[in-house]
Amino acid sequence: MNFLAGFMAAFLGSFVLVPLALFMLRLGGLYAIVPERRCFVYVLFGKVLAVIDEPGLHFLLPKLGLQAFVVNWLGQRYELDMRLDQQYLRSQAVNSEEGAPMGIGIWYEMFVSDPVAYLFKNTDPRGSLAANVSNSAVRCLSNLPLAGMLVNRHTMSHTVRLEVSPKSHEWGYKLGSVYVRKVHFRDHDMIRQIESKVVNRLRQVTSAIKQDGANQVSIIASSAERLAAVEFAKAAAVRPLIVGQALAEVSKDADVSDALFEVLETQRIAASGAKVTILPKGAGLLAQLLAGRGAESVSGKA
Repeated sequence: MNFLAGFMAAFLGSFVLVPLALFMLRLGGLYAIVPERRCFVYVLFGKVLAVIDEPGLHFLLPKLGLQAFVVNWLGQRYELDMRLDQQYLRSQAVNSEEGAPMGIGIWYEMFVSDPVAYLFKNTDPRGSLAANVSNSAVRCLSNLPLAGMLVNRHTMSHTVRLEVSPKSHEWGYKLGSVYVRKVHFRDHDMIRQIESKVVNRLRQVTSAIKQDGANQVSIIASSAERLAAVEFAKAAAVRPLIVGQALAEVSKDADVSDALFEVLETQRIAASGAKVTILPKGAGLLAQLLAGRGAESVSGKA
């Protein structure tokens, strides 16, 4: 029983009484805990008493004096987010130097630099900063050359940031990085015309590439044919010389020459496909006549 009683007392003291006591002390204005990247602004009867932007535990008596005990009851405590914030403005309407309607998308960062000015100098600092960035973009980036708009985004971003920063700081909202992320045409008819021109240009380039390839192939083929014709002509010119030299060598020996020409003649007769009648050696005139008559009858039937 003593253990259970001690456990219940420790539980109630740790999880109920201590948090309740700390809450009453904070409500009474004895201390405040500032989270990371937060800022507390204490206001009493329209007067700013203190601005605490350092994270951690802070005792309010040294900062506010005796007013710390009544500021939470009679005054007001504002809690501001000091973290870096981002926003993107889509398609801000500008005109190029050539008169083309363009749209510019601007991305920028901002954060609270002066909590008092942020609370009391402007009722909508975020909206005012967005309007300021939009107006500065239209004022600074209008009438620029179209080629420069499509290429020089870093220069345009720097120009907009220099135009906006001084005014935004007066409202307690400081501008960080500014970047022109997108530049596009706003006129749909112009977009279709540009697409048509690009397609036609691509077709022309493709046709030129194909024609150039065909011309190169024709040049290579004609060059190859010319070289082949030259080599064949050289071979045809050299052939009679080679054959003549070979025949001259063969003619030096009569037996070899007779045998060669006899073989060549036999090859020509065999290749001609003519009908040949072979008679034995020493056959008489009657056998020759009969053989000649048979050849005539065969040719007549054919």
